[in-house]
Amino acid sequence: MQEKHYVETPKFTGRNVPIDEIAKATGKSATFLREALKLGIMHFGFAFKKDGAKNYTFYCPDKQVWEELGYFKEE
Repeated sequence: MQEKHYVETPKFTGRNVPIDEIAKATGKSATFLREALKLGIMHFGFAFKKDGAKNYTFYCPDKQVWEELGYFKEE
């Protein structure tokens, strides 16, 4: 019979983790993280830009940040 292993995961809420918070946790600059999301190099969130808009909007769900970067903070 195979052994089963269980992993305890944090209680995710779908919270949008701010880029600045992720930058502090990873030691990378917020600009670096935003550019990496825009280019699709990193996959801990999403970068959106509406047609005709100048700026991007970012959404980094807590579960995805934890899965990709190992960072979680309960809020």
